[in-house]
Amino acid sequence: MIMQFGGGQAEVPSGSRQIDGHGGARAVLAAVATYLPEESLTSREVEQRIAAHGPYRPRPGLIEAVTGIAARYVAPADWQASDLAAAAARKLLAGAGLTAGDLDLLVFASASQDMVEPATAHILGAKLGTRCPVFDVKNACNSLLNGLQVAEALIAAGQYRRVLVCTGELPSRAVRWAVRDRGQFVESFPGYTLSDSGAAVLLEAGTGPAEDPDGPGIFHRSFGADSSAWEVGTLPGGGTAHPRDLEATYFRMDGARLHAAFEALGPGLLHQALAAHGLSWADFAVVAVHQVTVPLLEAFLRGTGLDARPLVPVLREHGNLASASLPFQLARALEQGRCGPGDRIALIGLAGGVSLGVVFARL
Repeated sequence: MIMQFGGGQAEVPSGSRQIDGHGGARAVLAAVATYLPEESLTSREVEQRIAAHGPYRPRPGLIEAVTGIAARYVAPADWQASDLAAAAARKLLAGAGLTAGDLDLLVFASASQDMVEPATAHILGAKLGTRCPVFDVKNACNSLLNGLQVAEALIAAGQYRRVLVCTGELPSRAVRWAVRDRGQFVESFPGYTLSDSGAAVLLEAGTGPAEDPDGPGIFHRSFGADSSAWEVGTLPGGGTAHPRDLEATYFRMDGARLHAAFEALGPGLLHQALAAHGLSWADFAVVAVHQVTVPLLEAFLRGTGLDARPLVPVLREHGNLASASLPFQLARALEQGRCGPGDRIALIGLAGGVSLGVVFARL
């Protein structure tokens, strides 16, 4: 899936790199592309796989009944996170009429990574053939949203004019199939909602004045966190805490505590964002919200007062797409004609750690 946005895009010299200047340019969402692997697993097939590995056997139909998710995608065994990101990036570049040499900066922003070192952005850059600076941004399912935040700031500072932010999520490698008992099943349950996917978002320096309230580009961003709740959801292996513990290579999460942590954060950040611009949710053509399960999405709507009409439902057919969730929803909305040049869109991210973020933009 690839969509290009019309209007407001800068004319950027081919092969441009770091830009000298006073900055102040507004970052325009120029294009978005996503990639899904060919193979998918139904929730029933997930339950059958758990039962086959034993000894615990989940009740048939339980996963879909609890989550509202019917299917999720699984990458080939020889693919890495960077391959998923590269697939999306190649689609975006081809659709935008660009080459890797036209990029000023490449950011890999994902919960997944190929390895601890080097930054996965280098591996992705090698696969794409870039020659520009690269680095990683990592913040669970808000990784891509934070990647856009960093890219926008660098564009506003005048340092770069064309930045590609990519994610490659490959959570299927951390799913526990051999489940000991119900307790371990509950702890491992979030892994059964996750889907492998890739996404890429291109930001460019806009040509209009940065202060123009009606011009295209990102016009609001705000983020919050309650880091005291970091233990409610973890993938502990691979770091210094658990460098060689195989048991630490599986997802662990306390879903009830995670829900409580987000409730404690509250909707204040979102209400403040709307108030800062004199807007209501009715002023947005599309509101993309990171979607984990249907019950948690419904609880989010109740807590924020957000109407379901501007949402882009993706959970049932695609599962929890992690940090690719927001660009996937935006690309789908563009493909369906639900938004276009001049429309306002909102990206709302919720992630383990825990963190909350909101970005407003006009296409």
